[in-house]
Amino acid sequence: MRKTMTGLLAGVGLMWACGTSAQAQELTIFWAEWDPANYLQELANEYEAQTGVKVTVETTPWADFQTKAFTEFNAKGSAYDMVVGDSQWIGAASEAGHYVDLTDFFTKHNLTQVMAPATVKYYAEYPSNSKKYWSVPAEGDAVGWSYRKDWFEDPKEMEAFKAKYGYDLAPPKTWAEMRDIAEFFHRPDQKRYGIAIYTDNSYDGLVMGVENAIFSFGGELGDYQSYKVDGIINSEKNVKALELYRELYGFTPPGWAKSFFVENNQAITENLAAMSMNYFAFFPALVNEASNPNAKVTGFFANPAGPNGEQFAALGGQGISVISYSKNQEEAMKFLEWFIKDETQKRWAELGGYTASAKVLESPEFQNATPYNKAFYETMFKVKDFWATPEYAELLIQMNQRIYPFVTAGQGTAKEVLDSLAADWNATFAKYGRNK
Repeated sequence: MRKTMTGLLAGVGLMWACGTSAQAQELTIFWAEWDPANYLQELANEYEAQTGVKVTVETTPWADFQTKAFTEFNAKGSAYDMVVGDSQWIGAASEAGHYVDLTDFFTKHNLTQVMAPATVKYYAEYPSNSKKYWSVPAEGDAVGWSYRKDWFEDPKEMEAFKAKYGYDLAPPKTWAEMRDIAEFFHRPDQKRYGIAIYTDNSYDGLVMGVENAIFSFGGELGDYQSYKVDGIINSEKNVKALELYRELYGFTPPGWAKSFFVENNQAITENLAAMSMNYFAFFPALVNEASNPNAKVTGFFANPAGPNGEQFAALGGQGISVISYSKNQEEAMKFLEWFIKDETQKRWAELGGYTASAKVLESPEFQNATPYNKAFYETMFKVKDFWATPEYAELLIQMNQRIYPFVTAGQGTAKEVLDSLAADWNATFAKYGRNK
């Protein structure tokens, strides 16, 4: 019956307003198993105290998250009322009808302005530039950098660096400076290395790492509206970016060909590298002396600019969506209305969640709350993301298969790799009828 109503209403965004269970007293949010989910449960407990509606954040290990979520979606199950899903899911989930259309909700609450615009574009909107929205930015995240302040601020190191490179040693403002600093601190005979970057090709680690370079070099992955990739993914800017990423790999610790967020935090905690790439979501462990003996001398900076001054970062994090098959959509929408309030977003940040609220991000209170919040604020207004089309998994596998041998083993040239990737993606988009 509910499915029939969905079709008749010609817009699932209206469905919640018609009510499916106005008296719902319990809601379930599905998310992956990590600290932000625990913070959301704490926030949800405060919602229960205010409204009497119990909200349970049900989690599963990251390795099972996508499979378990889409198994439930495809079965049109009502086990979950909301999901904090990956940004790449939006295309698949919206085209299949799994997510409630939140466009009217966005308009009513002016969310394109309330939330940092870049986060709305990549956490919420699909198709690109369509002004149709499917998720509320929830856990903002992106790639940033940590570094060893004690190494950088050592007077002898500063003197030696300036003598060699002609400028002061400081957190890099450009990728070229980052390359110099990585080279300077790369001392295998001392078991000290220059930099830790993402290289794991099991999911999106390596691709996100390379995206940080591509976007800041002024490159793009393709045209997200026309699906054109020729001359974009294999542009000269992207070639230069990939070449530099390959060069940085030469300054990583030994055995760094399968490294992601765990190893990149260890690069700082175990005195391996001067600088380390990672999601902001994993930086709390670096300011905790219990998990990082170098916590007092660990600093943070935003992804540096490319050769022409452009500065972007690869998006992490997730938006929260209402599931089309939930029997409690009306109550779920009430929770979202509470979640987007300024005071709730402020509280979300206080608990440890990464807010995407522009007002909270811009506040001095937020930026001074941790050693990395200012870098996070700077980053969340300049994030970009991978393809969000339903076939994103195939595109991700193809990119991993092409760039991994080049980055970690120097096989082929960056131009050859990206030309081949353009051919792969053209074939995939043709298979799905995208590039008409």
